[in-house]
Amino acid sequence: MPSLARARRKSAPASAADPPPAVEGRRRKAVAGPLRRVGLRLLALAVLLGAWQTVVGLELWPPVLVPSPADVVDALVRTSTENDGVRGYQGHYLVEHLGVSLRRIAVGSLIGVGVGLAVGLLMGTLGWVRVVVEPWVAFLRTLPPLAYFSLLVIWFGIDESPKIWLLAIAAMPPVAVATAAATASAPIALVEAAQAIGAGRRQVIRSVVLPAALPEILTGVRLAVGIAYSSVVAAETVNGLPGIGGMVRDAQRYNQSDVVILGLFAIGVSGLLIDSGLRLLERRLAPWRGRT
Repeated sequence: MPSLARARRKSAPASAADPPPAVEGRRRKAVAGPLRRVGLRLLALAVLLGAWQTVVGLELWPPVLVPSPADVVDALVRTSTENDGVRGYQGHYLVEHLGVSLRRIAVGSLIGVGVGLAVGLLMGTLGWVRVVVEPWVAFLRTLPPLAYFSLLVIWFGIDESPKIWLLAIAAMPPVAVATAAATASAPIALVEAAQAIGAGRRQVIRSVVLPAALPEILTGVRLAVGIAYSSVVAAETVNGLPGIGGMVRDAQRYNQSDVVILGLFAIGVSGLLIDSGLRLLERRLAPWRGRT
């Protein structure tokens, strides 16, 4: 009897509350993957800081050229607090400089993305528009921002307008190119199927072409925002204070390398956060990307 009971226990099915081994393995991988990525990134950051501190300790360059991590942290404290009656850097806190630049980037990117979507859609659906407009889009895409910023200053003055126009012009070509390529390569079978059931041109574009092109369009938007962000220092070379790019340019004039590096870190970290938000938006709006 005892041996029979043991045999029954061995042959009894697992409890419904216990997940199958395959499911448990997938859960562990789902948890271990993000933790491993975070660990590797923290390790890379620690190695970078260690190498930076080692270079400073070896005194290969004078501190005015390569400040230590502690000097940059001290600059962060100075630019974020009030010292001797002066708020932050040039009368504005670091977060205020960054906020002004982010507002400029947001406005310029929205204008550039909107124009780029319209131009790209026309280029992708109308052949003659593509023939006429594509060279001009490529021309703008190859121009560095500083090449036409001086002209924008002459046209619009030294206030906010030339900065917004520069960021908008920088953001427009990537969206236009991505949208044109994506809409022109929409699946022919789906387009013909929609036309066969009586869909008009607008309905085909709205219901077939745009959903098929959405992942590539969102990639173009990410590129556009990144290009606009990388152009903010150029946009704020003239009357850029307050602004993170203006702060970097002003600190460079006075050899304040700790403030320059702090500004670069602020631009880079905020740019990573914005790109992460855009990637999350991409996964929400186009969850089918990468799936067959």
